[in-house]
Amino acid sequence: MYPFTYTKAADTREALSAGRHGGRYIAGGTTLVDLMRETVEHPGSLVDISPLPLGEIVVTKSGGLRIGALVRMSEAAAHRGVRALYPVISQALELSASAQLRNMATIGGNIMQRTRCTYFRDVTADCNKREPGAGCAALHGYNRGHAILGASDRCVATHPSDVAVAFAALEATVHLLGPDGARSLPFADFLLRPGSTPHREQALRPGELITAVEVPAHPRPLKSGYLKVRDRQSYEFALTSAAVALHVGGGVIREAKVAAGGVGTVPWRLPAVERHLIGERPSDGLWAEAAEQATDGARPLRHNGFKVELLKRTVERQLRTVGGTQ
Repeated sequence: MYPFTYTKAADTREALSAGRHGGRYIAGGTTLVDLMRETVEHPGSLVDISPLPLGEIVVTKSGGLRIGALVRMSEAAAHRGVRALYPVISQALELSASAQLRNMATIGGNIMQRTRCTYFRDVTADCNKREPGAGCAALHGYNRGHAILGASDRCVATHPSDVAVAFAALEATVHLLGPDGARSLPFADFLLRPGSTPHREQALRPGELITAVEVPAHPRPLKSGYLKVRDRQSYEFALTSAAVALHVGGGVIREAKVAAGGVGTVPWRLPAVERHLIGERPSDGLWAEAAEQATDGARPLRHNGFKVELLKRTVERQLRTVGGTQ
């Protein structure tokens, strides 16, 4: 581990001042500390933001949710309002990591976490995400766990967060505070596809701090849920996952929100699936037809072609579960 300085911010002003001068924000530390130990990252300065007043969950008057960046994953999963309004968020959190990590990790840190690509974490391997211009060892290496959607010739690593898939499906907003003031970004714009700059993973400006993630109100009744498929049931990242939220009125699907994880370089919204559902009556046949659209634009690699069919099956199964025609 490389030498670094450590500052515990007493308030937001102190945190932003340190961030403006190159300090890296840290709270639970469940990702950044690991990367520092592995010498993948070696920041010169850490700014502990855990004392900041960003740990509140608010149910908005319109029926949405505002989750503070420093809310622990376990707290958000257990919150009565989260469980009642958006079970997909609770389920995604409960299927993430281990209980010990969920008690430490924060919502802001979770959506900021970096890929679990083994080549990224192996400092002897070529990785454009870790070292721009170095190449991508995963392209011609063992790429079973890598992306089939949103990849480029520079990077094929998947985004590991489960709750980010739920946020993507629910069209959440990320609230930010930086040296130039406050601003908000749609969740779809917050996490960046690799393109030619895979080392840029979030649309953050220098010194900016996540303050909250806000989920807007959706038409009611709304049924939602999260399904995760992985190699083992305990403490494992997704091979594929599906976050689904459906609003059915008068026997017809009025609104559909569907996103996938484990298959994209970012949490992957599935608009073709959603379009296939809108205006239709729930049925076994409909779920299968809609799920066929889930892999639109997929580009499988040598070892991960199985994800194409697995994603379709995962989406279909979760549509059936949430739609109530199991």
